[in-house]
Amino acid sequence: MELVFVLDCSDPERLADFWAAVLGYERGGYAPPYAGLTDPAGQGPKLLLQRVPEPKAGKNRMHPDLRISDMDAELARVTALGATVVRGPFVDDGWPTTVLADPEGNEFCLIVPPEKEKT
Repeated sequence: MELVFVLDCSDPERLADFWAAVLGYERGGYAPPYAGLTDPAGQGPKLLLQRVPEPKAGKNRMHPDLRISDMDAELARVTALGATVVRGPFVDDGWPTTVLADPEGNEFCLIVPPEKEKT
């Protein structure tokens, strides 16, 4: 079995550039309606961006959490790539967290596990 995540979007090519830069993934080919991204280390799941006709409506029921070690640096990096802050930074049960949205409004979180916080 292989786990593959599929993200619905209106412009897979544009969103593939964003997510490849955020995740450090490599772009695969574009075979409409999909653009694929893979982890060059072969450890993370494949991400498929699927073109759909309907716009995003409401909050995502599932979203990526990106566990990081430096909130300030990573927040600056992903917002420079085109992410927007939805909420935060805030601390959720001891875990510094920021909720963001990709260029099409799909939510994801930056989270610093307490053991990785800078001192």
